[in-house]
Amino acid sequence: MPSFEELGLSRPVLRAIARTGYTEPTPIQAQAIPLALERRDIIGASQTGTGKTAAFGLPIISQMQPSTRVQCLVLEPTRELAAQVEDQMNVFSYYKPLNVVLLHGGVGYGHQIEALENKPDVIIATPGRMLDHMEKGNLDLGGVGFLVLDEVDRMLDMGFLPDVKRIIDQCPKERNTLFFSATMPPAIQTLANWALRDPASVEIGERRSPAETVSHAFYPVGMDQRDELIVELIKRTDFESVMIFTRTKKEADSLLGLLKDIEGARPTALHSDIRQSDRTKALQGFRDGTYNLIVATDIAARGLDISGVTHVVNYRVPENPEDYVHRIGRTGRAKQEGDAFTILTADELENAKSVEHFIEQTIERRKLEGFPYNYTALLDENPAPVRKRRPAPKRRR
Repeated sequence: MPSFEELGLSRPVLRAIARTGYTEPTPIQAQAIPLALERRDIIGASQTGTGKTAAFGLPIISQMQPSTRVQCLVLEPTRELAAQVEDQMNVFSYYKPLNVVLLHGGVGYGHQIEALENKPDVIIATPGRMLDHMEKGNLDLGGVGFLVLDEVDRMLDMGFLPDVKRIIDQCPKERNTLFFSATMPPAIQTLANWALRDPASVEIGERRSPAETVSHAFYPVGMDQRDELIVELIKRTDFESVMIFTRTKKEADSLLGLLKDIEGARPTALHSDIRQSDRTKALQGFRDGTYNLIVATDIAARGLDISGVTHVVNYRVPENPEDYVHRIGRTGRAKQEGDAFTILTADELENAKSVEHFIEQTIERRKLEGFPYNYTALLDENPAPVRKRRPAPKRRR
């Protein structure tokens, strides 16, 4: 593995790296940084926890000089990811006088307009708020030489792709574009073909399954006892920090109310209906230990820098098996052990099979000793085989 010095980064950026305590590049950084320094467009398969932000941030900042125009635009699907990237870009540019501005919804326009009037070099933005400022005439993208499209499949899921295309249309044709997406459905491949020129392909932590240090379990139960079981499961679990993923915001709020009564639990919630200041407090509180349990929708499944999570619990089996991997990626990081528990009801059996097929392993079914289960066929240790009905014989006329 080459050193950061051998990758060709500028001296101010190398000083900033030394200040962070990074000692050597991750594999993705070693692959992407030289290509970006050559001004190659890059298309990457991106996964969480591989050092992706540094893989695009370090070479971009290394090539930038202070200007009076926006030189770099980074688009992120969520406010939390955008704020996290802003923090890291400020760290990387510590020894270069660059002005980094964050634009996202959930907050007022006043401070953002003031920041834009100070002629930023770098903008980190979510697509909706970015378009708002463009339509109000608050910024000009005519000087953008570096465009980063991050977590593009999440942008597709959230309906942002039309907005992203409108933003790209306002950027110069001659630019360096770095494109990251965990999956490449046809709509995203079409966008990549349109937005990039002769891109180099880079695999970023491509991993189909969660870390080997994670222990998985399905907990079968009747549909009417899902809440009761998950509360009892948390009560009996010796945890330091737990992330519980729900499918909807309503489920997250309802479950939060139930968890507040558990002795020793300090729960909070994270989803898009919570105002931005409270989302920031929840995330920071979970990181620093103020809260030891967070109930979240998939807004927290990808990209966020959250370490030390001992347990991940799925309130329902994810409909998309890739979501299972992203959620479970919150635990078992940096070779630490972690547990992944998933509540399983009869209507989710097909989703469970899809998850097992995707990660190429069978997940253990477990029961809670002494829990007052209502009967469900899922609890049968040796369920009867499903017999196919024979077609009824045709009547002779």
